[in-house]
Amino acid sequence: MVSEVIRHFLVRRHNPAMPRILLIDDDEHLAAPLTTYFARFGCTLESAVRPSEGLARLRAGTYDAAILDVMLPEMDGFALCREIRKESDIPIVMLTARGEVMDRVVGLELGADDYVPKPFEPRELVARVQTILRRQRSVPQAAANGTQYRVFDGLSIDLDRRQVLRHGERVELTGTEFELLALLAAEPGKVFSRDDILNRLRGHEAELYTRAVDIVVSRLRKKLEPLDCIKTLRNAGYALAVARSEPA
Repeated sequence: MVSEVIRHFLVRRHNPAMPRILLIDDDEHLAAPLTTYFARFGCTLESAVRPSEGLARLRAGTYDAAILDVMLPEMDGFALCREIRKESDIPIVMLTARGEVMDRVVGLELGADDYVPKPFEPRELVARVQTILRRQRSVPQAAANGTQYRVFDGLSIDLDRRQVLRHGERVELTGTEFELLALLAAEPGKVFSRDDILNRLRGHEAELYTRAVDIVVSRLRKKLEPLDCIKTLRNAGYALAVARSEPA
C-alpha cells in the first residue's frame, strides 16, 4: 500500500494536471485507504480532519473538488459548505448518514453538487467525483455551432471560462448551477423536463431526483435576480425565457 502511494506522488510530480481532491473528515482511518484508492484512478486525494484546517488548505492551494463529511468538529459539514461557497465555486460532494434525506436536501440547498450516503463503497465515491469533474469540462465541447458564448438581454454566458455576467457583473455559480444554465441557454424557450435536466445533472438517488432539480433551479434563480429568466411550466419543466442578443 505504501509503495503504491509513493508511486502515485512520483507520477503526480510529472503530471500536475491530475485532479486534486480535498477530503475533510474527522475519521482519521478513512483518509489513508481512500488516498490509495483515488490514486488508482489518477486522482490525488489530500485530507484534513478539522474544518479550519480544510478551509486553510482550500485558500492556500488549488483543488478540483472537495468532499465534506456532515458530522465534523468545530462546525458541521453544512456550515462548512456555506463558508466555502462564500468564496469558491469548487465542486462539493457531501458525505451524509444513510437514510437522512433531509441532510441531502439541506446540502443541495447550500450549494453542494452531489452527496454520497455513508457507509459507501470507495468506487462509488470516486465515480461521483469523476462525474462532477467531467461535467466541469463538458460544456465547451457540447456548445452548439462551436460558439462559446451565449448573450441575452442582461445575461452573458462564457462557456469557455465558465463565467456568467448579469448586467455586466459576475455571478458566482457552482458547477451544477452553471451546467443547468448552460443547458437551458443552449435552446432558449425550449422546455426541459426534469428528466432532461437529470440526464445532465445525474448522480442523485431516485427519491430525491425531483427535489434535487427544483433545489438547483431555485438556487440559480436567486443568484440571477433581478433577472426573471427561468420560467416554470407546470407538469412540463423549465425554460430560459429571455431575449437573445448578438455577441458584442
